[in-house]
Amino acid sequence: MRSNSHVLFSVILLSFTINIIHVRSMGKSESDSGSFLISCGSSDGGTDADGRKWVPDSPYLNSSAISINSTAQTQDPSLPSQIPYMSARIFTSPSTYQFPVSPKKRLWLRLYFYPSTYSNFSSSDAYFAVVANGFTLLNNFSAFISAKALTQAYFIKEYSLTPVHSGKLEITFTPSSQHSGSYAFINGIEIIHMPHIFKEASWVSYLGQTLDLGTYSFQTMFRLNVGGQYIGPTGDSGLGRIWYDDSPYLYGAADGVTYEKDKDMKIQYSSNIPEYIAPVDVYSSARSMGPNPSVNENYNLTWIFQVDANFTYLVRLHFCELQFTKINQRVFDIFVSNQTAEIGADVIGWVGSKGVPIYKDYVTYVTDDPGDEELWVALHPTVSEKPQYYDAVLNGLEIFKINDNMRNLAGLNPTPSEMLLEAEAQVFGDSSPSNHNPGKVIGGVAGAAGLAVAAAAVCFIAYERKKRKAHGTGSSVGSGLPIYGKCQISTGKLTISGKGSSQISTLRGHFCCHFSLSEIRNATKNFNESEVIGVGGFGKVYKGIINGGTKVAVKRSNPSSQQGVREFQAEIDMLSKLRHRHLVSLVGFCEENGEMILVYDYMARGTLREHLYKNNKSTLPWKQRLEICIGAAKGLHYLHTGVKYTIIHRDVKSTNILLDENWVAKVSDFGLSRTGPSLHQTHVSTLVKGSFGYLDPEYFRRQQLTEKSDVYSFGVVLFEVLCARPALDPSLPKEQVCLSDWALLCQKNGNLVDIIDPQLKGKINLESMNKFADTACKCLADQGLERPSMGDVLWNLEFALQLEENPYDGKCAEEKANDAYAMHSFSLTTEEERTSSELEDSSNSAIFSQPADPNGR
Repeated sequence: MRSNSHVLFSVILLSFTINIIHVRSMGKSESDSGSFLISCGSSDGGTDADGRKWVPDSPYLNSSAISINSTAQTQDPSLPSQIPYMSARIFTSPSTYQFPVSPKKRLWLRLYFYPSTYSNFSSSDAYFAVVANGFTLLNNFSAFISAKALTQAYFIKEYSLTPVHSGKLEITFTPSSQHSGSYAFINGIEIIHMPHIFKEASWVSYLGQTLDLGTYSFQTMFRLNVGGQYIGPTGDSGLGRIWYDDSPYLYGAADGVTYEKDKDMKIQYSSNIPEYIAPVDVYSSARSMGPNPSVNENYNLTWIFQVDANFTYLVRLHFCELQFTKINQRVFDIFVSNQTAEIGADVIGWVGSKGVPIYKDYVTYVTDDPGDEELWVALHPTVSEKPQYYDAVLNGLEIFKINDNMRNLAGLNPTPSEMLLEAEAQVFGDSSPSNHNPGKVIGGVAGAAGLAVAAAAVCFIAYERKKRKAHGTGSSVGSGLPIYGKCQISTGKLTISGKGSSQISTLRGHFCCHFSLSEIRNATKNFNESEVIGVGGFGKVYKGIINGGTKVAVKRSNPSSQQGVREFQAEIDMLSKLRHRHLVSLVGFCEENGEMILVYDYMARGTLREHLYKNNKSTLPWKQRLEICIGAAKGLHYLHTGVKYTIIHRDVKSTNILLDENWVAKVSDFGLSRTGPSLHQTHVSTLVKGSFGYLDPEYFRRQQLTEKSDVYSFGVVLFEVLCARPALDPSLPKEQVCLSDWALLCQKNGNLVDIIDPQLKGKINLESMNKFADTACKCLADQGLERPSMGDVLWNLEFALQLEENPYDGKCAEEKANDAYAMHSFSLTTEEERTSSELEDSSNSAIFSQPADPNGR
């Protein structure tokens, strides 16, 4: 009896083992490579339109999973094949797939969705989360809404995951608890072991700073064959990627020209750029600006992409020169998110000959300000290099979302266009088409009329998006990781703790270095008075040392100061979004135990005021004063016109213009700054704030703030520079106390030369001085409408500088001023004045925000 039982047990065990081997062999076309093509909810799998074999999903579902197999009730004509889209696995409770994978290799994970009606489940009720390898890929996700917003019947979500060290990739689908009757579904899952194609990328916000990509997971947002055609999974170089046409993402009518390589040219991959980076077809076609140099000088070749806010993005650009063979034949600048990513890109200079591929990686952060859910990529000829051809070129473009510090990649559900919803209602003849397949409108089931209406809606969406950008003056600067590595990244609520604590608004996701109070105390020798380098209305400024030798300026709030939480927040909020050569750079902040502390790069040469009067320092020569004023004007011009919304500084004065060790001027102290009027407004109504002596009289009288208020204040600064005296000096006779009034009177009487800095007399070109003084007087006009714009001020200062350098050739001076201003104006169209090429290594630069000012504000 025992013998028979033993035999029976052995047979059962053998059968069970054979079944396990069979199950594990299913779904892997190449078991060693760990590839999976899973048709979810299917009993026998099948072959797709590309000839790829898909297998059922049941062997990979955990035994505890509760699910339903279902088939879509309708097939949209736009589906490329029935496999894997027509079958689905439905989950009404958390359920997990498990796949054996290599513990050392990254993974491509692709999720296939076709939101349709399955059994009795409406597609509009599917809200769910997906977590894989500990990363949240989707959260409260609606495939129905996404398909409708994308105007597609089906779509694929692609992710690159870090190696799963356990060797078991678990993918969990969880219906949302936020919606009654929610369920999760999936049509197909694809997993491919991939090479390590993500290594290191340059931050566009910080010169010389890079991000190690190896430890991050990614979501593919866009993958384009620029200038070429659609490339399907079988046309890729072994990784099953899809490359789309780039033309829908081009901005404006100037979309350049496309071309392909000669038939006898061979694409020559190198050891640094293996073929799996991108297929031959990507590098075999390109889009350039075109043959007309005069046209190319005046526009950017630009692509615009809708992305999720509050994430960092990797932008990968693929290049392969197909036409030129020599260095400096085609040289161009690269801009990402309206920031300078590369100056003087020369493909031949990078690789040495044509037909050799190369790619460049850049990372940028996208904020959540209104309208900022767009990422721009733009190319423009590097005119300053005087290349043989004023042109730019691109072969391929990929954009990847990078997981945040919570291992999250999930964005919000998109919002379908109202016009698209109306079009759908017209197609179906009702006003509530929520349960209809979103692909039907686009797929053409309802007929040509419905398709035309929907197509018009899609075009309208694109038009409106471009129009909004065209009406702006640029786009916001995306934030990046902090320059200094030893710090925390704050992306949540900023709370001032301790006595009188209050919660201020979020930092809106901007990366900003969050120092602990102990780190600040250590950096400043416990706020030693010997380290004080300035005192202002906010409090004291200390010299500090962080990271073993990096100098910083630490501005600590005075508890008795009237300037508090709002200005603290405003400074962080403004400077974490702004990057410009002539604006201070914020390193981080501390808000522990009731302290409000801001940390900046240390500014070696202090304030402009220190070098004008009441000091023992050497006198600034006139040319250097002009260059400092021009730098400050560029910073203010950028605030007024170089960002999405006009920013009014509201506290322009000589102590808020700081000088680095190379005498580069930078505008500082944004505690009082305000967003300017919109396109349909002429001013912002607000309480009067600023510094007496610099305050715009019209703003003071009417409490109506415009950018011309900054122009007035800057005019006072210009006279400070010319006359080397304070804006207010009570020790002088009554008519001379206010510098602006006294200077205007002297200019009117023709004796302004009598009040200029005695150190300048005999050392300044009279024409240059007159141009400078005339500009300052115009800035001080009583009515804002009569004052010049900051751009006009900048041009006049450039002209004054050229008159100083070319005293006997006014025409030459004017031409040089025009050239200088034109170059700066172009840089503003990219929202950054070539910062990444001109900034010093940030660890050696020096900035602080609030210097000595015993009178405060």
